[in-house]
Amino acid sequence: MVHAYILIQTEVGKAAAVAAEISTISGVTSSEDVTGPYDVIVKAAADTVDQLGQLVVAKVQNVEGITRTLTCPVVHL
Repeated sequence: MVHAYILIQTEVGKAAAVAAEISTISGVTSSEDVTGPYDVIVKAAADTVDQLGQLVVAKVQNVEGITRTLTCPVVHL
């Protein structure tokens, strides 16, 4: 299982709606509004890195109101 944090910037005033919509996507384990340089932080899980990439590109990035994403896969050192 591959886990990642997805940091999301949204259009002004869209963070709550983006977080709510993303929370309904299969593979997303949490979606929270935050303050700072990013507006929403999402924790996601998938069986493989490729499936994680598909989740981000095909589902998360298609949510209305997102301007930029940064995906941070979790590593175990």
